[in-house]
Amino acid sequence: MPAPRPHDLLFTQRPGAFAVDGVRPDWLDPRAPLVVRREATRPGIVPAGARGLQRNERCKGRLALDAVASVVTPRMLAAGAHTAASDLPCIVALRALAPRLDALGVDWGPTGGAGYWLACGLPVLRATSDLDLLVRLPRRPAGAVLAALSALRDGQPCRIDIQVDTGGGGFALAEYARGGRVLLKTDAGPRLVDDPWEAA
Repeated sequence: MPAPRPHDLLFTQRPGAFAVDGVRPDWLDPRAPLVVRREATRPGIVPAGARGLQRNERCKGRLALDAVASVVTPRMLAAGAHTAASDLPCIVALRALAPRLDALGVDWGPTGGAGYWLACGLPVLRATSDLDLLVRLPRRPAGAVLAALSALRDGQPCRIDIQVDTGGGGFALAEYARGGRVLLKTDAGPRLVDDPWEAA
């Protein structure tokens, strides 16, 4: 089993493994995965977040690594993106963008609601849902790759949010493309940096 990384989805061996202040949220479906968060924790503990079917059903906590039954990465979910069966705008956009992302040769995958839906099938998506994508780029890519990634947002039926993970932190591609300093999310908290690859 791969070591969990931010944005990976975790399925637990037992429903009660995840709790916040000792209490498991009553809205959390036992079939629902947890999402790995960015936070420094001691060895053997994974920072995780839970979501329910409603927007206000979100919380964060921690999970013992030995309670994890399986890890589903965004890259694994990308394999099902080409044939995802839904007419919701975010899934229509995902099907359209999948071949273009594959052609760039980057490690990518859906996150957010679309990734969650692909992983477990629970009805968390709406007609107004954004499409969240993760691209893992441990080294600075060529400018043409970044330009091609930025262009993916054009002409789509929903808002596209692309997060870039350098391995040491994550940032919004749209913010980077505007120029200037960017907010890099790290295990130690957010930092404003000039260069997210050098800072990581």
